[in-house]
Amino acid sequence: MAIEIKVPSVGESIQEVTLAKWLRKEGEWVDRDEVIAELESEKASFEVNAEQAGAVQLIAKEGDSLAIGDLICRIDTEAKRPETIPVQSTANTAKSTAQPTTAVQSEHHASPVAAAIIAEKKLDISTLTPSGTNGKIMKQDVLDALNHPGTQPGLTLFGRNERTEKMSVLRKTLSRRLVESKNTTAMLTTFNEVDMSAIMEIRTKYKDKFKEAHAVNLGFMSFFTKACSFALLEWPSVNASLDGDQVKYHDYCDISIAVSAPRGLVVPVIRNAESLSMAGIELQVAAVAAKARDNKLTIEEMAGGTFTITNGGVFGSLMSTPIINIPQSAILGMHKIQDRPMAINGQVVIRPMMYLALSYDHRIIDGRESVGFLVRVKELLENPALMLFGKDPVRSLLEL
Repeated sequence: MAIEIKVPSVGESIQEVTLAKWLRKEGEWVDRDEVIAELESEKASFEVNAEQAGAVQLIAKEGDSLAIGDLICRIDTEAKRPETIPVQSTANTAKSTAQPTTAVQSEHHASPVAAAIIAEKKLDISTLTPSGTNGKIMKQDVLDALNHPGTQPGLTLFGRNERTEKMSVLRKTLSRRLVESKNTTAMLTTFNEVDMSAIMEIRTKYKDKFKEAHAVNLGFMSFFTKACSFALLEWPSVNASLDGDQVKYHDYCDISIAVSAPRGLVVPVIRNAESLSMAGIELQVAAVAAKARDNKLTIEEMAGGTFTITNGGVFGSLMSTPIINIPQSAILGMHKIQDRPMAINGQVVIRPMMYLALSYDHRIIDGRESVGFLVRVKELLENPALMLFGKDPVRSLLEL
């Protein structure tokens, strides 16, 4: 008897998914609840499990676009279980700790001679270009990499090769939303710069104690998230969104953090950021970033943000104009910290400076509000003590 495994429903708004990767081959044995494939939707990636034990009969191919309910594979439950089941090199199976030559040969489909050279020279196989059948790494591929370090093996000088790849569902959705954002919002960007000296001093002084106390690193994102939370509550239109012909205001800050994942840009949400401590923010940022890298984010973890922060500085960007993450009304762009000469009290001093960019929907947010919000964020970042109460501690003590 063969049972059918179909594309499950993953959300009311999702009608199509892509088969990203098979984790089992045709005819291989799978146990019940074992992960057999990875699917990718426009919002997240998720796994497909075997409903019964048996031999897999693949139907769909990697890269296929599938509708909800489409057949993915069948599992022959009457197939005879093999006496020994080989270790699989998949995302849900532990990697073998055998000798390097054996591991390279089995996991990366290298010829015996190529595998031996790879193990001996400790080569990074991701830099090799296989020329054998079915992506097998041959001896010459390894020798080319050793003889021409830093170059792509097999690359012809002045070559004019081209290749095409099908856009993933996630990339297609991202493209559509970016164009929609540009075409449907009255987007404008205002800029400012912030002196990062105070924050960098705090991190240098307390990062070790912070990690010891909270088991997480003290990064820049917690400072920016905290500062934005105070500023958003003071400038509610920046935290608002359009709902038809109505403006929806939020008295909480669900801040989306743009993260570059292996399959594209994702924006997991830090819920009620205004109520979290610095450690609480860092713990959540670390958790969602790890999930993004492993393509484990759920739809719920990326839905419903009220404001977005994106950090192009990690890639070296000095200045940019980020695109609004609709239906939100604004997005803050962080950038690279760079030492620059600044005139302070009549003296030229070198300070670590960062440009900030706030892109906003002018239909909801006026110039005064956008500039006021960004100036407030700058003030809080340059005077981190203000983030304890949202204002000067002495004025807070005196209730002024």
